[in-house]
Amino acid sequence: MKKKNRVCSSEEFSAFIKNYSSVKSPSFAVYYHPRKEDEARIGITLPKKIGNAVVRNKIKRQVRMMCQDIVNFSEYPCDIIIIVRFGFKDHTYSDNKKLLEKLLNKDKIIHCNTKENI
Repeated sequence: MKKKNRVCSSEEFSAFIKNYSSVKSPSFAVYYHPRKEDEARIGITLPKKIGNAVVRNKIKRQVRMMCQDIVNFSEYPCDIIIIVRFGFKDHTYSDNKKLLEKLLNKDKIIHCNTKENI
């Protein structure tokens, strides 16, 4: 995933979590908002209780690869924050990828430009 397609600042993460809509599964919580830039951006975060830094970085790399396979950044309508939940470790990579794909392709997110602008 390219740097321009990432949400990096903690202020943006906080704003997403406080103000915008979400969908959830056992492995992920996804917060979304209509994009403001030319391409969609994705931010990935997870709690420290999931594991040490090595484990968390491995999970982030896996989620980035999942997003790169699932999302076409130039056409996707929303900016997204993905929060990895504790259920992530209970599933395999392919199961988690299917769960994330299902969440990212929900009608709520695909049509987020309609009602979420307010």
